[in-house]
Amino acid sequence: MNDLDRFSACMEYQSADRRPNHELGVWPQTIQRWTQEAPQAISEFGWNWFRTEPALALDRRDYIPINFDFIPAFEHKVLEDTPEYEICRNSKGMVTKALKEGTLNGARMSMDQYLEFPVRTPEDFKTIKQRLIAGIPERYPRDLDARIAAWRKRDFPLVLGENCAANGFYWRAREWMGTENLSLAWYDYPDMMHAMMEFFADFIIATSRPVLDKIQVDYFVLNEDMSMKGGPLLGPDTFRTFIFPHLKRLVAFFRSHGTRYVAVDSDGDPTPLIPLLLEAGIDTLWPIERASEVSPQAWRKRFGKDLRLWGGVDKRELAKGPEAIRRHLRAFIPLIEQGGFIPTVDHTVPPDVSWDNFRIYMDYKIKLLSGDFAALA
Repeated sequence: MNDLDRFSACMEYQSADRRPNHELGVWPQTIQRWTQEAPQAISEFGWNWFRTEPALALDRRDYIPINFDFIPAFEHKVLEDTPEYEICRNSKGMVTKALKEGTLNGARMSMDQYLEFPVRTPEDFKTIKQRLIAGIPERYPRDLDARIAAWRKRDFPLVLGENCAANGFYWRAREWMGTENLSLAWYDYPDMMHAMMEFFADFIIATSRPVLDKIQVDYFVLNEDMSMKGGPLLGPDTFRTFIFPHLKRLVAFFRSHGTRYVAVDSDGDPTPLIPLLLEAGIDTLWPIERASEVSPQAWRKRFGKDLRLWGGVDKRELAKGPEAIRRHLRAFIPLIEQGGFIPTVDHTVPPDVSWDNFRIYMDYKIKLLSGDFAALA
């Protein structure tokens, strides 16, 4: 079997020689640690784990690069620079304050503080729409047709858009307005929010259509991150009123163009919204962040096989050593046997995970995916 066969069999709850081996990636600070701990072992890593990593036997996937973002982007501008922090306006028009300590290759050890956003009123929304003209040539690679010809012969899953290329309804509105302002805007500016959700769906459809008219893809991901540990950042009623009808027609568009699966990425605990996601046609959810007291086992029991699951490996367990890792992975055996589940770390791997512990995790996981459950006894 090839990587596409295994992926399809897993997603359809069918038997296979093994289950897919996927991972998300690692922090730059983790790369720095592992380079010090095992320079020879990781010297040939490509570090683009969404696509493949032969040294870890990660399966291959490929992504059609589409620019769903602002064109033109906002000009990056440093507004204040001190030894401790910098305040900048970024390419998305947001003003952020970022601590410098621990920064490596642009990755912070803590989240930025968000100070300003490009949309405050309906007039601001009208302005930024000028940067979101759908389907213009700049949104696609110049050699798209040549790539499509090669992808038609593929033996691996093909995805529309790089990871976080098509940020979803909630995510994009939060980028434009900020979490607090968005939470109020559903009530203060309902007409604008209806228009914003409709516009976003229209934009994704119109930008995706020229590609999907030429080739079918295996899945599409909306990155939402619309939940925290305590639950969603918007309630089911708000979701149904503003987002649901446009998400449903977006999914219908992808299905009509042969897209096999449509996934949503959300950290935190989105459980109260899952029934609405399923009703809209979403069939896959990831990364199942364990620190939010959610688990793939609980979701499978509650939502059944209609919901495929990716992720669910608690990154905190990887820092605890071989016995904790083995015990944690054993709990996934029923899901591995059943299918519809691809275990990955529940986000990128943080720097408190040593190379030795990660290597043990991967060795155990490869055995798990191949059905060698006795090796984890």
